[in-house]
Amino acid sequence: MPKLKVNNVTLHYTDEGPGLPAKPETIVFSHGLLLNGSIFADQIKHLKSRYRCITYDHRGQGASELATDGFDIDNLTRDAAELIKAMDVGPCHFIGLSMGGFVGLRLAIKHPQLVKSLTLIDTSAEPDGAFKNFRYKLVNFIAKNFGLKIVVGQVMPFMFGKTFIKDPARKDELEKWRRVSLSNDPLTITRAVTGVINRTDIRDQLKRITCPTLILVGEEDITTPPEKSVTMHREIKGSKYQVIPRAGHIATVENPDAVNVAIDGFLGQV
Repeated sequence: MPKLKVNNVTLHYTDEGPGLPAKPETIVFSHGLLLNGSIFADQIKHLKSRYRCITYDHRGQGASELATDGFDIDNLTRDAAELIKAMDVGPCHFIGLSMGGFVGLRLAIKHPQLVKSLTLIDTSAEPDGAFKNFRYKLVNFIAKNFGLKIVVGQVMPFMFGKTFIKDPARKDELEKWRRVSLSNDPLTITRAVTGVINRTDIRDQLKRITCPTLILVGEEDITTPPEKSVTMHREIKGSKYQVIPRAGHIATVENPDAVNVAIDGFLGQV
C-alpha cells in the first residue's frame, strides 16, 4: 500500500499507467467526502493505457493518516500541491469530484503551474447555505456521538441519484459504497465535514482559472445541483459544461461510461 508524506501528513495513493513513454501525461484524481480514490476505478481502467493515473485519499479518509488537524480546504489544497510536486507529475490533468473539486478549483487558482487541465465533477465554488450547513452539523453530532452507521444511511440519497438507488441490479454496488463510507473513522470524518462547512466562497476568483476546464454534473445531483455548475461555467473562460444523464452526486460511479466519454473528448483537445 504505497504512501507518501507531504505537508505533515501521510497520504495513501495509487499509481497506474503505461510503461512507456518514460514520462506520460499524468492525471491526478481527487475524491469526495466519505469516500476514497476507488470512486475513479472505472475512469482509471479506461484511461491507464494512455495516461499515468494517480489517486490519493484525503487526510483522515480512506487509507491515509488519521490526522488531528489541517482539514480546511485550503490545507487540503496544499496537500494536493505537495503531492504533485513530490511525485514530479506537474503540470498534470487534475480531476476532482465534490470535495476533490473544491481542491481542484483552489489548486488551479493558487498553483496554476501545477495544473495542465481541470475537470470538475459534481462540485461548486460557493459555500453551502444555512440549511445544508445545519444538516452537516447534525451529521457531525450523530457521527461523533452515535457512530457512522446511522449517518451513512441518511446520506446515501444525497450521494447517489434515484436511478442508481432504485436499480435492483446495482444493489450490491450501493452496498459496497455504504461499506466504504462506514470504514471511515468517525472522529476524523467530523473534522473533514467541518472543513467542508467552513470553506470560503471563491466565485469571485474563478476568472483567474486559465487552464482548459471541463465541468460535469449529474442530472439527478441534489447535493450540488446543475445550477452551481452553470455558475462555474459562466465564470471560467472557455470552460466546457456537460450534464451526465442518470447520475447523482457520484457520477463517476453511477454513469461511468458517459463520464469516460466526456473526459476522453476533453483531454483529446487539451
